[in-house]
Amino acid sequence: MPETASDPVPRPTPPKITRGEWALILVLVAIQFTHMVDFVIIMPLGARLMAELDITPVEFGWIVSVYAIAAGVASFLGSLVMDRFDRRSVLIAMYGGFTLSTLLCGLAETYVWLLVARTLAGIFGGLAAVSIMAVIGDVFPAEKRGRATGAITSSFAVASIVGLPIGLVLADKFGRGAPFVALAGLSTLVWVFALFRLPQVRGHLEHARRNAILEMVAVLREPNHQRAFLFTFFMVLGTFTVASFMAPYMAATNGWTEDQLATLYFAGGVCTLFGMGFIGRMADRFPRLMLFRILAGMTIVATLAVTNLPPGPLWVAAAALSLFMVFAAGRMVPAQAMLLGAAQPRVRGAFMSLNTAVQHLGTGIAPILAGALITKSEDGTMTGFPVVGLVASVLTIISLVLAGLVRPAKVIAPVAVPEAVAAPKGVVEPVVAV
Repeated sequence: MPETASDPVPRPTPPKITRGEWALILVLVAIQFTHMVDFVIIMPLGARLMAELDITPVEFGWIVSVYAIAAGVASFLGSLVMDRFDRRSVLIAMYGGFTLSTLLCGLAETYVWLLVARTLAGIFGGLAAVSIMAVIGDVFPAEKRGRATGAITSSFAVASIVGLPIGLVLADKFGRGAPFVALAGLSTLVWVFALFRLPQVRGHLEHARRNAILEMVAVLREPNHQRAFLFTFFMVLGTFTVASFMAPYMAATNGWTEDQLATLYFAGGVCTLFGMGFIGRMADRFPRLMLFRILAGMTIVATLAVTNLPPGPLWVAAAALSLFMVFAAGRMVPAQAMLLGAAQPRVRGAFMSLNTAVQHLGTGIAPILAGALITKSEDGTMTGFPVVGLVASVLTIISLVLAGLVRPAKVIAPVAVPEAVAAPKGVVEPVVAV
């Protein structure tokens, strides 16, 4: 049987993650948490934004999409230089830009200025996310990446448990800009924390470099990378066609307030948080391709359930939304571990930049696609969400097929490093296992 990126080597009981590795994960999770809150808070604010800015579902879709599209373009261009700088320096700089851009989102008074601010936040946030995954790929060996990526992915759950409810309460009390201003303040604290706690990750700089454009072209032309990019695109597109309009649709169907939506996302976040820890451990113990296919299949079931919900009790919607969040976010854990193993360490930054660009492209197209399928009537109700669910299910099925075509990069034997030239304190060398 051909080897897949889900199973680079036979895996016995995985080694424990050290205290130092957990400290690094904590820093990365804190950064990713603020990034995820910034990205997802816009979705439950959809009903408020459409009313206060007097915009249509399509225009709201652009508010969501422009963030992802900007992140995708920035990630694509970042692939030219991502592997030529210390990972820490890139992450610190991009996260600083993200913090300032988030503040501008909170101060934006018009639709146009909000689009501009979201574009800037997408550029810096997207590049910060790329840097996080490149650090994970460089520092953690293959047998630990499932748990490391699971911890990073769990930031989405924490954002739903803590960030979204608090953000919605702030929006209800102080206006639509309050969540972004508060998030910018929190991000400033996290930036200072990261500045002092993040180690340098420079081992990838020792590889000989070709012309940046030629190197990017080489990464793009690699057939295995192309299959990985297609896999990412359809997986993400299948998720965000549903996620981008889930809150506005439920609010319009049931007449729910932002406080009730906060309850929904809190319940979904709690379930996702527990699910991510379990799935991360399973990704280091069982074949990742098999785990992905199981979770993707369950995602299809949850997608059809959440997009066909009639008006009903809050707890029913909470159960459906929780299932969707657990399985949709959960499949990203084995998927990310597979993708991290699909490229050689020397080009992992470029590969992850391009893959993130593809991911953001799918995230950006999804709300536009969903917005075109959803119609808002004069009384505020929405129709067309079941059609969105069918389209998302087909896209997920395509990702199921593509997942089996992604292969691991061939392992290059490590070069022995004399003890006298071991990495200096504070510098983290990348592992060579892929």
